[in-house]
Amino acid sequence: MILERGQQEKIFEMSQTFRSFREFYPYYLEEHSDVRCRRMHFAGTWLVILAVVLAVFHTPWWLLAMPLFGYGFAWAGHFFFEKNRPATFIYPLYSLAGDFVMFRDILIGRVRI
Repeated sequence: MILERGQQEKIFEMSQTFRSFREFYPYYLEEHSDVRCRRMHFAGTWLVILAVVLAVFHTPWWLLAMPLFGYGFAWAGHFFFEKNRPATFIYPLYSLAGDFVMFRDILIGRVRI
């Protein structure tokens, strides 16, 4: 099977290993270059935080909504706007951390939405 140059580069990117989150985060931001995808991630992360607060102060049943909010919004952003495979399938822990770091970076203006 002969792969085009872009396909070869994508396979290489997906097979690379990161020694730290600091190395991973620039890759994570590249995978979220479409502002609409970042907005979807921001909304999903915001709803996850809200679900945690509601679980603590109202009912623990809100914890069941966390994956739906977090993954639902993020994966929709990748499917509809970014047109790539979410990094969470290959780097689940770094990707989860990336969601919250990008959320913070959006709040402080380091990443634009």
